[in-house]
Amino acid sequence: MERRQFLQGVAASGVLGTVAGHSNAPITKQGVPYRTLGRTGEQVSVIGLGGFHIGKGMSESESIQIIRSAIDRGVNFMDNSWDYNDGESETRMGKALRDGYRQKVFLMTKLDGRTKEEATRQIEQSLQRLQTDHVDLIQHHEVIRFDDPDRIFAQGGAHEAVLEAQKAGKARYIGFTGHKDPHIHLYMLEVAAKHGFRFDTVQMPLNVMDAHYRSFAHLVLPELVKQQIGVLGMKSMGDAIILKSGVVTPTECLHYAMNLPTSVVITGIDKMQLLDQAIEAATSFKPMNTSQVEALLAKTKQVAADGQFELFKTSQHFDSTAAHPEWLGGESLHVEQVTKPS
Repeated sequence: MERRQFLQGVAASGVLGTVAGHSNAPITKQGVPYRTLGRTGEQVSVIGLGGFHIGKGMSESESIQIIRSAIDRGVNFMDNSWDYNDGESETRMGKALRDGYRQKVFLMTKLDGRTKEEATRQIEQSLQRLQTDHVDLIQHHEVIRFDDPDRIFAQGGAHEAVLEAQKAGKARYIGFTGHKDPHIHLYMLEVAAKHGFRFDTVQMPLNVMDAHYRSFAHLVLPELVKQQIGVLGMKSMGDAIILKSGVVTPTECLHYAMNLPTSVVITGIDKMQLLDQAIEAATSFKPMNTSQVEALLAKTKQVAADGQFELFKTSQHFDSTAAHPEWLGGESLHVEQVTKPS
C-alpha cells in the first residue's frame, strides 16, 4: 500500500480529524494527556503500562516501584493478562495496587479461554492475583485465528462467562485483542454484531510499520472510530524489534501511535529509563500534520514492506496460545438434532 493511499484512506474515514479532537482535550495529570475511552466516557492516560514486562527481567520490588511511580506520575491505564509470566505479572500488579493505588487506576486484564468453563476459571484466578473484586476492563486475548470469534461466541463459549462476570460486577467493560491479521479483527466485530453485541474496546498493533503491511490502522481503525469503540494501541515498537530497523526512534514510534485516534498506547516498561521515555513522549506530544506523518511513513516504507520487523504478524513468536493450546480450553460440540428422512 502506498503511504499516500493510506493517508487518504484514514483521512476519508475521519481518523486524522479525530486525532486533533484527542489532543485538544483539557484533561492532564502531571502533564500526561488523558483521552476518552470510546463511548464509555472513561478518562484514561494516553500512555498505558504494559503488563508483560513487569513480570520478568527484574525483581518484584522493582516491578512494584515502576508501577507505583508510573501512577504517581500520571499514568492510570494498567494492562495485564492471565497468561503473562505464569501469572507473575498479575500477582506483582496486585501487590503494587495495594495501599490505595487500586482506586487511582483503570485496570485491565485479558483471558485466553474459549469455553465458558475455562474463561470463568481464568477470570476468577485473575481477580485473586490482582487482589481486587473487579477489573475495569476484561478482554478476550489473542484473537489470532479465524475460528476464535466463532468459539468465543458459541453456545457455552467464553463470551457467556465474560457477560456473567460483567453482570456480577466483576468486570465493567468488555473488549478483545489480537496481533495477527486485521481481517480477523473485522471478523470478530462481525460475529459480535450478529450476536447483538458491540465491544467497548479493541486492542491491536499500531506502529510506523503497520501502515505498509497488513495494516490495522487502514482496515480496522476506521471501523472502530465509526462504532465509537475505544482503541488500545500496542506494539508501537514491536517489542523493540522495530527499533532494530534503524530508521525510527522510540519517541517517533510513540508519537505516531498517539497521533492516531488511540485512547491509549500501551508500552512495555521494565526499567525506570523506559518509564521516563514514555512519560516524556506523552508530555511532549503534539499533533502531527499530514506532511509530518507522510515523511515518517516514507522512512519506514522500504523496511516495512514484507513485515520483517512485525514478527507478531509474520511468525508464531508472539502467539502464546499457539505454544499453549491448553489455555484455550476444550472444544464443545453443539449440533442441533436433525431428523433423518424416512
